[in-house]
Amino acid sequence: MILFFTGTGNSEYAARRIGRVTGETPVSLVNRIRSRDTSPLESETPWVICAPIYAWQMPRIVRDHIAATELRGSRDVYFVLTCGGDTGNADKYARKLCESKGLRFRGMAKAVMPENYIAMFSAPDEEEARRIIEKAVPGIDGAAELIKEGRDLPPVKKGVLAGFLSAAVNRGFYASAIKDRDFFATDACISCGLCAEVCPLGNIELRDGRPVWKGTCTQCMSCICRCPVQAIEYGKKSAGKPRYVCPDI
Repeated sequence: MILFFTGTGNSEYAARRIGRVTGETPVSLVNRIRSRDTSPLESETPWVICAPIYAWQMPRIVRDHIAATELRGSRDVYFVLTCGGDTGNADKYARKLCESKGLRFRGMAKAVMPENYIAMFSAPDEEEARRIIEKAVPGIDGAAELIKEGRDLPPVKKGVLAGFLSAAVNRGFYASAIKDRDFFATDACISCGLCAEVCPLGNIELRDGRPVWKGTCTQCMSCICRCPVQAIEYGKKSAGKPRYVCPDI
């Protein structure tokens, strides 16, 4: 079974490509996480987890959800993680998650996809995004073939700072950056409610027709990037930046 979590479509795109090779339909974790549904899941085929990288690790909300969910059937787990450039030591933490659940870690593949974290960086325009995606396709499809054949994924090359990035920097990022207080809606807001609908943590509600963030955020960028009229900003950091949603989703 292929399980994916996505904010702006990159990991869903990877999951769908893998599904086309393995013959499986990917299952989104977003609604399960939002509703706190940790009921058991069962699969006779290996588990494939597709998720983004947040500060050189898999998002904590994904890690915690998988940790709390009983995975029945197959004991093999593959990870395909999307990122803007590097995964740090993410495979180490994915392996630890498997070990804590008595599962077999079968390897991790990384897919470098377009940047979406506009609270800090700039997203590419659609033309550049498509070039980045096209470059990522062989790696995703290659991982999918190995998964289909039941083979381990090869080790991911790491930089000398991998351990530091996935440990100290990750902790610092969650302590200082994972906040929603800088999100706001401009007068361009049309009160469509899409931001509240797509938030994986149910952290947004409409009050008098305008979105209000309630203090629990994972900074997936779904609300700001999926707004149909680009009415959401993140302080001054997102002003003038292109929004990104995977063009093939």
